[in-house]
Amino acid sequence: MNFGNIGFMELMVILVIVLVLFGARRVPEIGASIGKGIREFKKNINEADREIREPLRDSLRDSSPTDRLGAGDVTSRREADDAVRPEPKRLI
Repeated sequence: MNFGNIGFMELMVILVIVLVLFGARRVPEIGASIGKGIREFKKNINEADREIREPLRDSLRDSSPTDRLGAGDVTSRREADDAVRPEPKRLI
């Protein structure tokens, strides 16, 4: 995220406003609930992504490599193997 030109003083003003509005006891609760919400959102996105990709992987596994490709086509076989491999986990 790019917050532009938010400096230390601007962050302190925001923190003071949050403390005044919600109080010192509520701020940790609010932070925890925001964290839980973000984790739940990421979990649901990953599950939806998995549900979309699994039928494609299953259909590629069901057919043999010689059915999908020519017997001597090594480059295409590597591309098909790459298509079956899952993508690396993103750290977003």
